[in-house]
Amino acid sequence: MDIEALRRDTPGTAHRIHLNNAGAGLLSRQTLQAVTSHLELEATIGGYEAADQERDRIDATYGHLARLVGGTADEIALFDNSTHAWNAAFYAMTFKPGDRILTGRAEYGSGVLAYLQTARRTGAEIVVVPDDESGRLDTTALANLIDDRARLVGLTHVPTSGGLVNPAAEVGRVTRAAGVPFLLDATQSVGQFPVDVAEIGCDMLTATGRKFLRGPRGTGFLWVRTEALAFLEPHVIEIAAATWDGRRGFTWNDGARRFGTWEAGYAGVLGLSTAVRQALDLGMDEIGRRTLALGARLREQLDAVPGITTYDLGLQRCAIVTCKIDTMATADTAAALAAHGINVSTTDPAQTQFDTEARGVHPLLRLSPHYYNTEAEIDRAVEVLADLAAAHRSRPQNGAPERV
Repeated sequence: MDIEALRRDTPGTAHRIHLNNAGAGLLSRQTLQAVTSHLELEATIGGYEAADQERDRIDATYGHLARLVGGTADEIALFDNSTHAWNAAFYAMTFKPGDRILTGRAEYGSGVLAYLQTARRTGAEIVVVPDDESGRLDTTALANLIDDRARLVGLTHVPTSGGLVNPAAEVGRVTRAAGVPFLLDATQSVGQFPVDVAEIGCDMLTATGRKFLRGPRGTGFLWVRTEALAFLEPHVIEIAAATWDGRRGFTWNDGARRFGTWEAGYAGVLGLSTAVRQALDLGMDEIGRRTLALGARLREQLDAVPGITTYDLGLQRCAIVTCKIDTMATADTAAALAAHGINVSTTDPAQTQFDTEARGVHPLLRLSPHYYNTEAEIDRAVEVLADLAAAHRSRPQNGAPERV
């Protein structure tokens, strides 16, 4: 990987140290050009006409995404974000009183709210599978909890709140053996390291374009195993999803596109397509090695700084690193980093409800490097955090007397 060339191709690296790729990655020049050129084409010849002219490139997006996750083009549906893709998959299932939805403590907040709503509406039961001693979902406990009432296993591969990588493939082996559908939220993993639906064994997978894939905001996708269409019926129907039979009936369109919509922001779709092609050209194995190595470097250095605590769980950890200066409010730390030109974000207790219930550590500082970041940028971020920790270590907090 030619890091300097990649940085020259990423305008944002000239202005900031961007360690917020778990929020939104920096666009490359090619992706930016794909978006703006299509908008210009729409302005010049018309939106419908521009879509017709670029139809082959738009349709190629399905194939690029399929290659990325190991599926086929007819198993992909496009969305404007990962949450809408996840909702399309989840609400395509039916639940009745006594059905069980099994999930983990790392589940994303929107998914948790959907579980709660469905439990309220249908009488289904939410079962939070305990973690193992490392903090990842305990697959032995999962297997023991699956019975004839189990209707769905929902798992967040990488949480929004830390560097944990849940054992998705192990979960897939359990669900396949039990014949229970498996919905994987891969929002934070796709684009960060290789994700293969065949290896994992999930039935549905959702992801976004804006994070580690470095695509534009307002893009996302759903992958649905062809065999899973037998037990899924989209909750919402429209003219792109089904075909009217000429009377008072309809048939669902083939494949996963029955979950999609007729209208789309094609500038964003073409930007996503470009970003995915770049990831494929670089190679997800290579991307994964470098990104995970940068995350490990950052975490190891922070662990060595007095007054800073890291909070990432699991046996396998990724490029998302969460920490806290023990004597400084998280929001103040993030603001101080921003003043030094370092982009980070913070975790939100309401976006990771089960983890908040279990640990009560949020909000945390969330740093998330990507392959175009440099080791020098990692070291600079640690230097600033170490200085902040040293400056606040002995400062009285909230009027409390200084500790000696």
